[in-house]
Amino acid sequence: MREIDASQITDVIRETVIEINYHLDQSLFQLIQQAKDKEHSEVASSILDDILENAKIADTNQAPLCQDTGVVVVFLEIGQDVHINGNLTDAINQGVKDGYEKGYLRKSMVNHPFNRQNTGDNTPAIIHTKLVSDDKIKLKIAAKGGGSENMSVVKMLTPADGIEGVKQLVLDTVFNAGGKPCPPIIVGLGLGGNFEKSALLAKEALLRELDDSNPDPTLKQLEQDLLKEINALGVGPMGVGGETTCLAVKVNAHAMHIASLPVAINIQCHSSRHKEVII
Repeated sequence: MREIDASQITDVIRETVIEINYHLDQSLFQLIQQAKDKEHSEVASSILDDILENAKIADTNQAPLCQDTGVVVVFLEIGQDVHINGNLTDAINQGVKDGYEKGYLRKSMVNHPFNRQNTGDNTPAIIHTKLVSDDKIKLKIAAKGGGSENMSVVKMLTPADGIEGVKQLVLDTVFNAGGKPCPPIIVGLGLGGNFEKSALLAKEALLRELDDSNPDPTLKQLEQDLLKEINALGVGPMGVGGETTCLAVKVNAHAMHIASLPVAINIQCHSSRHKEVII
């Protein structure tokens, strides 16, 4: 049995939430640069330039990429041969509290759907936990903004809707969202499971590497087709028109009931802030 002190988790969360809010991932920076180089619209190209310049300023000045520094979402994989000394949930929330204070990050969490009193420290985090067979803890840590999250959708399709029904739902969702999720976007698509599982699949899809693809040939093709078709919608960066609406589409899937085809679409803005850490 491996012993891990809860304070280690607090330390990781504290430093990671600051890092991901200040520094755009280099692979994402390069993907936006490539999109700019291919963009024919002068206005769209100018906005992509602004996005890249914003990332440089944030990196140099140690400042947030965006005023919306997000809800902290943590996907945990905990080894069965690990014993955590201390309360895990408290350790994560302490890390969020410390990081958002130390990094001068905006606190966006409110305590109630209707009272809406700010909790003052950006807690509680959203935590998803899975047990695995090893002696490590893997943390996938994300800061998810409200603008793109608000444009996300869960829809219970029927098996008869099939792949074309899924495509149409994604295209309609992205088109109707327009500039609200701050495109160019990344689309996480969760297929199957049930109502809540599809949403988790979509959320975790956003944490995949930008250059990977689903190993299933049908789903890989769906990722490629949707990327092309979304960019043909003409929404463009920040909704001003152009060929760069979407940077990547990631599809995750799970087995499901014979009568169901759950579909979740989780939209991510161009500041895709996440990191994986193993303790």
